[in-house]
Amino acid sequence: MTSPSHHPAARIGILTVSDRASRGEYVDEGGPAIRDYLTEVLTSSWEPREQIVPDELEAITTALRSMVEDGCCLVVTTGGTGPAPRDVTPEATEQVCSKLLPGFGELMRQVSLQYVPTAILSRQTAGICGRALVVNLPGRPKSIRECLDAVFPAIPYGVDLAHTGHPSPPRLETDPQRLASFRPKGA
Repeated sequence: MTSPSHHPAARIGILTVSDRASRGEYVDEGGPAIRDYLTEVLTSSWEPREQIVPDELEAITTALRSMVEDGCCLVVTTGGTGPAPRDVTPEATEQVCSKLLPGFGELMRQVSLQYVPTAILSRQTAGICGRALVVNLPGRPKSIRECLDAVFPAIPYGVDLAHTGHPSPPRLETDPQRLASFRPKGA
């Protein structure tokens, strides 16, 4: 993973939301699936910031804010996006974000519907928190990959836009053989 000298290594938050994984009763598969995906598609230098929290609104909002304050340009969550009473990741994301980006959730549900009819129960969303793009993903590794394949082409440019005016913005670059990201000419 190399990066032009004028772009620092991007910090990327990976937040697993799971009661059982946070108590050590369940091996987290979602966080590692996200990390493996990012390692596969990104060619630019990046550093993961990983955390596991329970399905509690305050724990999730605190972790999201902490990752953004730590300089993460992208925070990807896994888990807590269903309709069960303890699934509150979208509510936490909405609390910390100043701008919501509903197109991410719309596209992820559309893609997931090709595989399972219960995708309409999923409540993934995305938004901007400070200068970070926050994206909520489902919890299953297979679904994580399918959803990221759908939305990741827009993520690098979304990070660029969130850093408009920043003197030293991170720059996410993807392997075009694996996944071509989109940026307007000259961006």
